Amino acid sequence: MLIPALDLLGGEVVRLYQGDFAQKTVFAPDPLPLALAYQAAGAGLLHLVDLDGARDPARRQLTLLSRLGHGLTLPLQVGGGIRTTDDIARLLDSGVARVVVGSAAIADPAQAAAWLREFGPERLTLALDLRLEAGGRRTLLTHGWQAGSERSLDSFLAELAGLGAQPRHILCTDISRDGTLSGPNTALYTALVSEYPQLRWQASGGVSSLDDIAALRRAGVAGVILGKALLTGQFTLPQAQAVWEGTPTPQEAQT
Repeated sequence: MLIPALDLLGGEVVRLYQGDFAQKTVFAPDPLPLALAYQAAGAGLLHLVDLDGARDPARRQLTLLSRLGHGLTLPLQVGGGIRTTDDIARLLDSGVARVVVGSAAIADPAQAAAWLREFGPERLTLALDLRLEAGGRRTLLTHGWQAGSERSLDSFLAELAGLGAQPRHILCTDISRDGTLSGPNTALYTALVSEYPQLRWQASGGVSSLDDIAALRRAGVAGVILGKALLTGQFTLPQAQAVWEGTPTPQEAQT
């Protein structure tokens, strides 16, 4: 599915460039009208990032998230600084469909495995932010890309498997593409889908055109996160959905 995304900071819809809080653009003072528009356009899931919670879990925007949950019929996938079992339980109890866990899961695969067993793989999405290194190593970054981990994507998934846990949903971001509108890393996603076909990959970062949507469809990902491209009017959600469902893009129609 195509998954519109809204990043929330101080109650506003914003975008950060390359995860830098000092490079912030405000797109809307209130996320609810945008979320309702995405819902009306037929979105099947809304991805929300609580940037306040990511910086400080004590500042999690629970009141805003609850207002959105009650104001929408659209299922919510919510992340941002999720670090404890209680964080996950509180969000799920508030009506969130899926909770996104990233840094805490990467830092402690045993805890990630325990969460997958306790809440079930359909209620959790693992966020894996990658930096591609020389030699092809896919290094996982944590804490809003401010820190590198000792783990690669492949070693992390192997650790989970060794602990008897199997995730289902993976939100994977090539950090060099996020917020840049420079095009997604389709080669990366094609490889991941081939190597781990049992996982449902959500592609994130760099989508700027309908041709990018078509390329990711061909790569075989289960979903595409659409953030800045929708906010800046590169295309509309209905236009993207037409491509995702197989209607040819302009370039494809000419070939």
